[in-house]
Amino acid sequence: MNGKVKVARLSVMSNTLLIVLKLVAGLISGSVSIISEAIHSSMDLIAAVIAFFAVRVSDNPPDKRHPYGHGKVENISGVIEAILIFIAAVWIVYEAIKRMIAGSPELDMVWLGLVIMVISGIINTFVSWRLYKTARRTGSVALEADALHLKTDVYTSLGVAAGLGLIIITNIKWIDSVVAILVALIILFESYRLLKKAFTPLLDESWPEEDLITLKKTLDEMGVNYHELRTRAAGNYLFIDLHVEVPKYESVENSHKYCDMIEEKLNEQFNNLNVTIHVEPV
Repeated sequence: MNGKVKVARLSVMSNTLLIVLKLVAGLISGSVSIISEAIHSSMDLIAAVIAFFAVRVSDNPPDKRHPYGHGKVENISGVIEAILIFIAAVWIVYEAIKRMIAGSPELDMVWLGLVIMVISGIINTFVSWRLYKTARRTGSVALEADALHLKTDVYTSLGVAAGLGLIIITNIKWIDSVVAILVALIILFESYRLLKKAFTPLLDESWPEEDLITLKKTLDEMGVNYHELRTRAAGNYLFIDLHVEVPKYESVENSHKYCDMIEEKLNEQFNNLNVTIHVEPV
């Protein structure tokens, strides 16, 4: 089992545990903010499961039906995760507003919810760090999306804990609904960022500007005369195609060796890279 699958499995296990803890604490205390956090973690669990299967499929080698590999499975999973997060956020806002209109009920054992939220923040901090570390090393979009979920969950858990602390100190019950709405707004922003990041590669958008600068700098330092440079990404796989100029009377063998040298140098700069070069005589 590779590192991506292992860390994705860790995320599934941690989210399952936190859902149970938050749901129990929310039902016992009657806190809508804790229940909203349980729903948030449920979305994280779904996202983690999607990411788990996405990273397994995306690493499959190219086949007859998918000659360019399966990298975009990670982008598709990211889009699905973003939509799920959006739905969860809307539901939380609806429930919180309904609770405020109907009047805030009495809350019991608020301290239990506060402890669970702090524990949740600690666990998600560790798991999110592991996910980000693996995502940066492998270029996995699915793991980065999962890490983003958990990073947001850290902030929302601590925010809910702070709100519960205020309720214990002031005994003002409507703070619970306000905190739940604030959590939902953070989740909505998160879903927008994730949707934008995951969806654009499906349209074969060019690489980010900083990566393009690195690419062009590498080609220029090698003295390559090129044009028609195009880039795209599919999950953690990167693609380049370009036209390279060679002397008119250069042999096919030497031209091939020159292209191999270019590919080798570019592969030193970028992981999981596939380069297609069209030779043009000048």
